[in-house]
Amino acid sequence: MGVIFDTSVLITIERGAQNIERLIHGREDEPFGISVITVSELLHGVYRADSEKRRLRREAFVEKIIEIFPVYFFDLSTARIYARVWSSLAKKGINIGAHDLMIASTAISLGFSVVTSDKRDYEKIKGLKVEQFA
Repeated sequence: MGVIFDTSVLITIERGAQNIERLIHGREDEPFGISVITVSELLHGVYRADSEKRRLRREAFVEKIIEIFPVYFFDLSTARIYARVWSSLAKKGINIGAHDLMIASTAISLGFSVVTSDKRDYEKIKGLKVEQFA
């Protein structure tokens, strides 16, 4: 099984609170990647930086992540999964942010798990394997 990084994990790593080697250790044969939605969220953080120094540091981090890990796109197949999951949750009165739902749909479409620092919303999605990153 492969792994999609949630944005929260990459932000934790960028801030130096954890390192990526800890997560990958022992799983070197598994594919790791990120959703194009995560790229968007990370770049949003770049553009919102409160100083030029911070912006440059964030931008270098994001570009390195994009270089290292495959970026999985939100395509038609993923959109169908997204619509199905969104509808199922809505019928139950459960709201999940669109970005998290898109990241989850990407993982489901690939048969991957999502690794996150905040499992709360992801755990509500039936059929999604979720891993906690502390």
